[in-house]
Formats: sequence, C-alpha cells, structure tokens
Amino acid sequence: MSGVLNTVDQRTNLVGENRLELLLFRLNSRQIFAINVFKVKEVIKVPVLTKMPGAHPHITGVASLRGEPVPVIDLRKAIGFPASQTDSEEQNLIITEYNRSVQGFLVGQVRNIINTAWTEIQPPPRTAGRANYLTAITQVKEQDQAHIVEIIDVEKVLAEIIHYDVSISAEVLDENLMPEMVGRKVLIVDDSATARNQIKGTLSQLGLEIIECRDGLEAYNLLRRWCDEGKNVSQEILFMITDAEMPEMDGYKLTYEIRNDERMKDLHITLNTSLSGSFNEAMVKKVGCDRFISKFQPDMLVQVAQDRLREILS
Repeated sequence: MSGVLNTVDQRTNLVGENRLELLLFRLNSRQIFAINVFKVKEVIKVPVLTKMPGAHPHITGVASLRGEPVPVIDLRKAIGFPASQTDSEEQNLIITEYNRSVQGFLVGQVRNIINTAWTEIQPPPRTAGRANYLTAITQVKEQDQAHIVEIIDVEKVLAEIIHYDVSISAEVLDENLMPEMVGRKVLIVDDSATARNQIKGTLSQLGLEIIECRDGLEAYNLLRRWCDEGKNVSQEILFMITDAEMPEMDGYKLTYEIRNDERMKDLHITLNTSLSGSFNEAMVKKVGCDRFISKFQPDMLVQVAQDRLREILS
C-alpha cells in the first residue's frame, strides 16, 4: 500500500474538471467506504500506539510518525459500528489532513483508488436521516457486479471528537458595520451538514440570514432561478461561501459556471475548504473565486463578511 498514493501530487488537475479520486476501504467484511484522495497524506500499517488516559473514546491512541504525534481515530467505532472482535482482521492507518490538523483513521482493508466524476456521486438518501455519517454515495463495478460505496463525512466524525468553537473574537468585530449586517443574506454551499452548521453558527451571530444548499448543482440551479425571475444575484446575497468537494458539481465547477454567466458573473465567491491551502490558492486564481479560507476559522469568516460589506458600502 506504500505506493498507492505516490502520485497524489500529479492528481491535482482532476479538481476543477468536476472529477475526483476516492480511496476505497472496508470497516467490516461487507461494506465499502471511501474518502477523497486529496485529504489523504499516506496509508500505512498500524504502528505501535500509545494510549492516552482520558482521551475521547473514539481515539484509540497516538502514533509517532517521523517524530510527530498523530491521534488515531477508530473509524469503525466513530460511525457506530461495533469494535473489532478479532486481532486477525487486517488493519491499516489512513493519515489525513482536515481543517489544518493531521489525524489517522484506523480502518480495515484498504482496497484501491478509483477515478470518477462528481456527477456520479450522489447525496445519501434523505430517508437516511440526519444522524448518518455519509456525505455521499456512488457505485463501483467489479466482475460485472455493482457495489455501493459510502463516502464518509469526516467533518462530522471530527466535530464529535474535537470541539469547534463558533465564538467570534471581540477585536475582529467592526461595531460600525453590525447594523448594516442585519438581514443581509449569505448563501452557504456544502455537502456536510456539520460544516454548514459551523458556518451558520458563526455568521448568524452577525444578524445575517443564511441560505443553505447541499451541493454545487443545487446552488447553481437556485442562482439561475433567481436570474430567470429578474433578480440581481449580487444584490440578493452579500456573498456565497462554497466548499470545494461536493456531489454532482464541485465548488470549482460551480464557480466556473457562475463566472461564465453574464447575469451572475459578479457574485462574490469565497472558497471554504479543508483541502491544502497552497493548492487552493492556485485553484482560486484559475476558476475565479474572490477569497479562500481554510476550515474552520470563525474570525476569518467574519472578516470576509465585513470586507465584502465594506466593498458594497464604499
């Protein structure tokens, strides 16, 4: 498995083309799960883990990787599966970087990487309920047989372990702008309900009205409908904040489509994602986003909102 990710740096051209690559793995004997390759740093066999007294029950220990301590999360346990019953089961560690932090996920068999299009990725059925740990599902074919692949909502998993504070630093707030914020609208586009709630919990403190979409296609259709109704999108909302990775249409493709529609091309767009900063800075320029911030930074969200309002009022 050490060679599975050795060409990750060459895969960045997929993003912006509404494509992605998924790392497939198992947590039990039957179901296939996945996470986006762009979040993965490496895959290794499970090293010796150091127990942490008083740690969250989903953290099974700490691994030392090249001298750096990395918390290890039992993903099977974190999404509600029973713990492994036998030491003979294959176990691997997927090292990831989310929201500017590095963590390892303890999983079972790591299978392979598949290249697919976001149009082939679908949101989980609404009947699955709010408590599920999936952002999307897709299918893979093996020996002429289709298998469901469930894409893990890692941000939800992490939010149940790490407390994300939505409070805003007093020194960030511009009190002169607060009255002008009240009632203005912001469009949030993210496939993770956890991420949407984090942003909503932050920006609603400013008196902003939040509109939510679960993926880029839903947001694009909403914006087009407003345009068809004769609305000026840039006046309708203060700005749009979008994730990069989403089913059906990713944030880069969404931005590209908006910039190529004369009716909405001036919409202010902020990319808010847990993908690497340097990579996204390049993508922001390529597709035409106005700002980029990495998740999750309440003060930065507030700064974006205030800067945008200053532009409008100036």
